[in-house]
Amino acid sequence: MSVPALVQNGRLDLLAANDLGRALYFQIVDLAQPPNFARFAVLDPRAQDFYVDIDATRDLLVAVLRATAGRDPLDKRTTALISELSTRSSDFTARWAKHAVRRHARGRKVIHHPVVGPLDLEFTDFDLPHDPELSVVTYTAQPGSASADGLPLLAAWAHNRAAGPGTSLPPATTAGD
Repeated sequence: MSVPALVQNGRLDLLAANDLGRALYFQIVDLAQPPNFARFAVLDPRAQDFYVDIDATRDLLVAVLRATAGRDPLDKRTTALISELSTRSSDFTARWAKHAVRRHARGRKVIHHPVVGPLDLEFTDFDLPHDPELSVVTYTAQPGSASADGLPLLAAWAHNRAAGPGTSLPPATTAGD
């Protein structure tokens, strides 16, 4: 079974992804190029529903951006992104002012995917030796868990979505919907 995988840079731009990675983050992939995790989490209202703990997600992404800015404070694209987020979000500005710095190496993402529902995934962020600005991130689920069952459903949805309109699965619902 394949796992969701993607390539990102220090600015949190989503540069490439396998089919399952694109399906996992289809809301971000469908944004203007290049899609950016920080821009999505801070500015896109869909992020509130997508990330189960939006505050922890935003804290992490801001800390990763601060680490990136610290490595190369003269990088114009990083500075432009930080400026955009600061201008458009007082929440981002407040988080940025905390001066938290973090490396995004491994951890847990709990999301509510709009198509397959809740997914509790472990991620590992692998540095690429030839380019320290790029990393490959993979996502796995605990074997036998509901999230492990959700990944094949996500793969089927991705396949159907690629096949054309009218073949997508209906959006996920939760108990009581």
